[in-house]
Amino acid sequence: MNPKPVARNSKLFLAGDIGGTKTLLALADETGEILCERRYASSDYADFATLLRAFLREAGDPAAIRTACFAVAGPVEANRAKVTYLPWLIDGPALEHAFDIGQVEVLNDFAAAAQGIDTLAPQDLIELQNSTPLARATRVVIGAGTGLGLAGLLWEDGSWRTVAGEGGHIGFAPANEEQLALWRFMTQRHGRATAERVLSGAGLADIYRHLLEQGQACDTPDPLQAAAPAAHIGGLALHKPDSLSAQAVALFAQIYGAYAGDMALLFMARGGVYLAGGIAPKILPMLIRGEFMAAFLAKAEHARLMPNFPVHVVVNEKVGLLGALHIATHLAGKR
Repeated sequence: MNPKPVARNSKLFLAGDIGGTKTLLALADETGEILCERRYASSDYADFATLLRAFLREAGDPAAIRTACFAVAGPVEANRAKVTYLPWLIDGPALEHAFDIGQVEVLNDFAAAAQGIDTLAPQDLIELQNSTPLARATRVVIGAGTGLGLAGLLWEDGSWRTVAGEGGHIGFAPANEEQLALWRFMTQRHGRATAERVLSGAGLADIYRHLLEQGQACDTPDPLQAAAPAAHIGGLALHKPDSLSAQAVALFAQIYGAYAGDMALLFMARGGVYLAGGIAPKILPMLIRGEFMAAFLAKAEHARLMPNFPVHVVVNEKVGLLGALHIATHLAGKR
């Protein structure tokens, strides 16, 4: 979108969703109207400050940015975050000084995605399990993409409070012999098999490698030779149901469903389970097909609880950006 003119005396709010693959930035006025919005390939920039300067130039070098919120794919400490898959440090106090911003809040990307859930339109959600959500019950947002994000959303004192962590780095728990063989492969390859090692773009490529080592025939052309192997595997899976890529995505979906079910139980997310991140929308037909929900529901003595959790796929990639913008405007109200 072309930047819109900024009225004199406007109060401006800046938001960003910063990941290892892409960065989304938006500038909005006090009415909530987005004046300028851009998407960037993160790897094209040496650091975030360089990217932010480029965005602000495109936005017309606005003054009077009152608050900013940057959602970062990585752990946050003391209003600073290192992007997990980039050599970027997002430093809130330093950005305030360098860009003359009134206040900068740095938070985990899935904390922002959780806050963005209520901003979504009905068409932004695809239902995998129909269950009536309990009012003000805990929600959980999960997202496989470049990494694996996780956040809970709890109702407290009249508003939603986000609980974010690094739940993608818990151990991968194999559910059967096939997954146990994958666990051994991932352990040998990486030293530790975590949920994120499996449930990510790199993880999908590793699942494919594992199946090759099991003696399966490689697809033609070989997706591992593509510039983006996971995207290639996902595309082949949708168009060639008898391919090795389809087997890899089916196994990915099973493991994703089991993990999502575990997190639903951990948070008792009767308010809903939301799958965000870049992968779920791209393999949506295979998630709908059934392997995901079968694994989600397979919880032995707690299986009776599992149909009570609403499950949706978020197909709007801007949920984190929208959440960050919501937080930026909320911060301004508190100042």
